[in-house]
Amino acid sequence: MNPTNTVYGWWNPRRISFALVLLVLLLLPVLQMATAMLTILFASFVLRRLDFGGRKWLSIVLFTGIVCLIGYAFGEFARRAAHALPSVADESIPKIIAFAEQRGVDLPFDDAKEFRTMVGSEVQKRFAEVTNFAKLATKEVVILLLGLVIACSIFLKPTLDLDPAMHKVRNNLYSACCLELTERFKAFYHSFETVMGAQIIISLINTSLTSVFILATSMKHPLVLVGVTFLCGLLPIIGNIISNCVIVAVGFTMSPVMAIAALVFLIALHKLEYFLNSKIIGDRIRNPVWLTMLGLIIGERILGIPGMIFAPVVLYYLKLETGSIPAPPDANEAAPGPGPSLKSTGGVSVD
Repeated sequence: MNPTNTVYGWWNPRRISFALVLLVLLLLPVLQMATAMLTILFASFVLRRLDFGGRKWLSIVLFTGIVCLIGYAFGEFARRAAHALPSVADESIPKIIAFAEQRGVDLPFDDAKEFRTMVGSEVQKRFAEVTNFAKLATKEVVILLLGLVIACSIFLKPTLDLDPAMHKVRNNLYSACCLELTERFKAFYHSFETVMGAQIIISLINTSLTSVFILATSMKHPLVLVGVTFLCGLLPIIGNIISNCVIVAVGFTMSPVMAIAALVFLIALHKLEYFLNSKIIGDRIRNPVWLTMLGLIIGERILGIPGMIFAPVVLYYLKLETGSIPAPPDANEAAPGPGPSLKSTGGVSVD
């Protein structure tokens, strides 16, 4: 920004905008607003793809119809899953135990009842998170609706400073901060669009190939398995583990051979996904796997399931923003001492 438009020091609009973005990210777990932020981001993602030649009200109408269809489909999926998954556990666990005993494999549980006791508290915790994330509670439904309204409002009028002419000073701090804050949120949305766009592509490919296998082998509960595969596929790395466990468990309810066949297929499919991840996500964000895994762990600890979605987005956002800021000059160049510099003495820097 031109120095004439900027207040120097800590009141620099760019610094203020970074501070506000940091404040928003820090307040997400405190105010439990992660689902609201995800709603705004996902809704904006869909709205931008429904923008046909600037006819935004048509986009809003189409978006409303899609939201209604998704709500109905998710409700139907939740109803079927609530009925199917407990029966899958009851049928598969005894068969898994028998299969393991025949081959001398020690399991950390002896029967279905002990298994339920062992994982009961963890399942309840995760189900509570999923319920919260799915906006099934009344409070979350209200937050969901508010998030959708906010996303539509931003889509229709993305400007923060609606009337710049009303200010007494033309180059004022408020207008400058609004411009900088808009740039920060554009960068954050771009990070979300890049990461989730790639993740959705991979999830769709994974779901399509898995659906072919499920239908070709006539596995039980096909709609539930397809839904679990797609939804879990939106979670980087850990989502595949969850969906694989469910599919193999359903395979065990049919026969050990079917479970092994499902496992072999899923292993082959995920070998393909390694290539897709490196090609689609790797070419987009170029972050090391260990950094993504660390971000997922920290995100899950702070925000639960929404944190696992936010983690790669925040990492990529930090990469974008810090990559656009010039680094400070080297200490030897910024504050040369009274003696000769390394360059003049022929010395070698170890930095």
